[in-house]
Amino acid sequence: MSINYTLNEVPAVAEQILNHLGHSPRAICLDGELGAGKTTLVSALCKKLGVDGGTNSPTFSIVNEYVSDNCLVYHLDCYRLESLDEALAMGIEEYLDSGQWVLIEWAGVIEPILPEDVCILRLKSTDNGASRSLELSTPTV
Repeated sequence: MSINYTLNEVPAVAEQILNHLGHSPRAICLDGELGAGKTTLVSALCKKLGVDGGTNSPTFSIVNEYVSDNCLVYHLDCYRLESLDEALAMGIEEYLDSGQWVLIEWAGVIEPILPEDVCILRLKSTDNGASRSLELSTPTV
């Protein structure tokens, strides 16, 4: 699925993604350059999942946990992780195996342990930042 959108349309895009995935908790990897809109989309996804309050990037904490009325949402930012061993040592598998929503930015370092049913969102900034493009892919397992 491909989507082109502006920043004003991010909430609608988040709803479209969740509808496409069936609102079932799963891991979603957000891939894209700095400024592509990964954290902005995570915030919109969290809001659509019923998370009250603000969200922010877990660049330094690695993991933020958000609570909604019916689920937990884990927001991981693996940018600062230097190896898979470091990720395993911090217990990243517990988040991936939690049965909750796990939204992951910069997932490359943990790619070998991602669940088979992971959803990949590839984001790009277009038109000098005025709009975005998103490519959503899910495995055929």
